[in-house]
Amino acid sequence: MSRTGRILYVVVCAAGAAGDVGRLVAMAQEKGWTVQIVATPSALGFIDVPALTEQTGRAVRSRYRRPADPKPPRADAIIVAPATYNTINKFAQGIADTYALGLLAEAPGLGIPVVVLPFVNSGLASRAPFRQSVETLRAEGVRVLLGPGEFEPHPFDAGDDRTAAYPWHLALAALGERLR
Repeated sequence: MSRTGRILYVVVCAAGAAGDVGRLVAMAQEKGWTVQIVATPSALGFIDVPALTEQTGRAVRSRYRRPADPKPPRADAIIVAPATYNTINKFAQGIADTYALGLLAEAPGLGIPVVVLPFVNSGLASRAPFRQSVETLRAEGVRVLLGPGEFEPHPFDAGDDRTAAYPWHLALAALGERLR
């Protein structure tokens, strides 16, 4: 567990690769990041909350804090991985109906670097709303890792096969490029 001044929020969504988010946490900690996991409500059923709490030394967050709760440290950067079709579209539209989306909605306006690593199938990725959302996010300075050499959408019903090969390292590399 790393305790530096650099805070990385990892927003994890309900996709097949979510159960392996600890791999990204370990890579980030090796780079000196203190990691805070923020799970969408649906992602809670995909991840091992106690194991991630132990790995990061921080409680997994999925809800807004109560007024009496201590304020968490501000993120220096955010990685959204695995990012679902739903989260990417809502993020692009500024919808803040969950804690995770609330953080994402304000991050570009606060100058917090955001990297998005999708986990979507080719049927969803080919939809006009999704393509428009990716372009909207990119226009706001969000790094969306979608395309050759980055994330390639998997064929419909092949998500389970792609989970083990999900390129967590690309998100951290892209973040490193953003922070140079």
